[in-house]
Amino acid sequence: MLTVLLLMMFMFFFMGVISFIFSYKHLLNMLLSLEFMVLNLFLFMFFYLNFFNFIQYFSMYYLVFSVCEGVLGLSILVLMIRSHGNDYFLSYSFLQC
Repeated sequence: MLTVLLLMMFMFFFMGVISFIFSYKHLLNMLLSLEFMVLNLFLFMFFYLNFFNFIQYFSMYYLVFSVCEGVLGLSILVLMIRSHGNDYFLSYSFLQC
């Protein structure tokens, strides 16, 4: 049972990696696949800590940092949409200001 659960979590994580690789055109899709990978890592860490009877505070710290990462990504997305009008990576150059 545990091996099937671990195999599913690794499979979901690599599906997130593949979706991150293939969604390089839109920033919002990249942020969603990053959050999917973060949630899979959180589930893996939560089950790992429960299996070995460790303290659950580590998973709370991980959630705090992942929320900060998500907020930073969304603020960059809003900044890019306000300045350029869309979230396509290929439609503007970062070298021009």
